[in-house]
Amino acid sequence: MRHTISVLVENKSGVLASVAGLFSGRGFNIDSLTVGETQDATTSRMTIVVRGDDKVLEQVEKQLNKLVDVIKVHDFSQVDFVDRELVLIKVSTTEKSRSEIMQIVDIFRAKIVDVSHNSLTVEATGAEGKINAIVELLRNFGIKEMVRTGKIAIARK
Repeated sequence: MRHTISVLVENKSGVLASVAGLFSGRGFNIDSLTVGETQDATTSRMTIVVRGDDKVLEQVEKQLNKLVDVIKVHDFSQVDFVDRELVLIKVSTTEKSRSEIMQIVDIFRAKIVDVSHNSLTVEATGAEGKINAIVELLRNFGIKEMVRTGKIAIARK
């Protein structure tokens, strides 16, 4: 089972390393990890996606709460939340394929953010399923390069 965990931490050097070290030191694999400053410049929010059963999640939460720079740990498995990912995809194009790619981009409410003679760079945001779907459709044209943010999430209430 995949768990999404939000960790509010002090915004200072070394915090990311200590959190990542906690996971690797205990053999937990991180599926996705994103970090960004919050509305308060002294704190950052980490959104971590980890696989495991409830015991794994409980252990992760306990270990995170022991870290000095961790302010609050929130597990989203029991609450409604909104999550999104961002992906940038550089897709090979020809004169013939360009319009078809543009139609796919439009259907997914994505954007073309860069154009060259033989490629388009597409920006898409949305839930993981939407991102996976557009990636699979564009794969048929030849993906030259791709970068994906990983999940960010916020509770609804």
